[in-house]
Amino acid sequence: MPTVIALDVSLSMRRPVSSKTSHDGGEILTRHQLAVHGINQLLNYLQANSKLEFVSLLIFSSTYEVLCPFTRDYDMIRSRLQSIEERDKTCIERALHGINTVIMTEWGITTACQVILITDGSPGVGPMSLGYSLNNMMHKHNGQFPLPFPYPAKLNIVCIKAGSLTNELALYQRLIELAGGDSALLLPENDQLSKSAISDLFKRLAECNYVSFQGYLKCGNLGSKILLSPPPMSYTKKSDFHTISGLTLSKNLEICGFMSVTDVGSPNSISRHLILPLPTEKNFSTQGISLEDESDVEDSTSASDEGKSPSFCVLLHGALKVENMAALCLLNTNWYGFIYSWADTKKKSNLMLTVLEPGCDIVPWLGNFNNLSTHEIVEKSNIPGLEVLTFPLKPHEKRSYSQNAPSWIRQVGLQSDIQKILRHARKLPEKTQNFYK
Repeated sequence: MPTVIALDVSLSMRRPVSSKTSHDGGEILTRHQLAVHGINQLLNYLQANSKLEFVSLLIFSSTYEVLCPFTRDYDMIRSRLQSIEERDKTCIERALHGINTVIMTEWGITTACQVILITDGSPGVGPMSLGYSLNNMMHKHNGQFPLPFPYPAKLNIVCIKAGSLTNELALYQRLIELAGGDSALLLPENDQLSKSAISDLFKRLAECNYVSFQGYLKCGNLGSKILLSPPPMSYTKKSDFHTISGLTLSKNLEICGFMSVTDVGSPNSISRHLILPLPTEKNFSTQGISLEDESDVEDSTSASDEGKSPSFCVLLHGALKVENMAALCLLNTNWYGFIYSWADTKKKSNLMLTVLEPGCDIVPWLGNFNNLSTHEIVEKSNIPGLEVLTFPLKPHEKRSYSQNAPSWIRQVGLQSDIQKILRHARKLPEKTQNFYK
């Protein structure tokens, strides 16, 4: 999933590390140098294990600046890290506003994102301080405080600071609570500010947040090991009277049947994922196997790209693309999704998975998924009084108003889309081509 790295470049980050907490053989390092070292370690991990991750680099002090827009070119980010100059005092609220702007401009409010904020734990001073922002949060109009995020996101705050029981860290812990979800505050172990301690810290961060999802996609007697990118996040379903949290996709995904893409329409979805095939042994069986996350995803993916062995995913992708069909897939108990071919460009298409909300009756015009069947099965059943309906299903209750095609629009997302159009309009005629996409 897209990641924003927000790096504090205030003057306090240029303070040298105390010799009592540093163990780098007499080398005098600043907190900024340790932060850059940690970011490079994270990029190395992504380059080896999650090459498809988009990463953006943002720096902040009392203002923010996007040094590198979302890219998979990690070498570009490394080069930008080497030319950063120090600035004035820290303003965490301004940084969070910048993060929201960057993500919503590029991805909207439906894409799950990772936010990594790196600082020295200093809350700032005066009206720009974190304490001032939190104390005046309730007095802001129109929800101007940037947390909680208007999109699904996980906030990881990395404090390059020795000592854990301080008032400053309590303020950052408050930010974690506002962000919610699986957000976390990370500190070096044993209060050590050294390259090795920072490397371990960012390794922990990477291993917790960039775990690949590997599973098995099955259709009848055919199947293949797959990799989903980005990895699906756990889902929390809220209703009026109760909340169900921790819903996760099963490692075994089963295709139940196929229907026309036109009939599927545009149902409300939680997330979308790219399906990548992994090498599958000929005697592979989903019974009693262990589908654990492996570190050699890169080797597996490159082996599958050679095209020397038959692949069920390639067969499925080609069939869905030619027939303009979508596959209804069982993701877990009473939880479904659709697999289909999505064209990135005129020459390239990908096999995609759209994850629906949990439930069997969540797409009104398709009815209950448990009632779906083929005409052949219905004709052979000879059940008297059995009514066969076609898509789209009509609602049981006739509304007194006209029902147009459904559109899933949220206020924030619509506003960000309009702002993007206005930004392009200001840069005419250079941005003329964008209006024809």
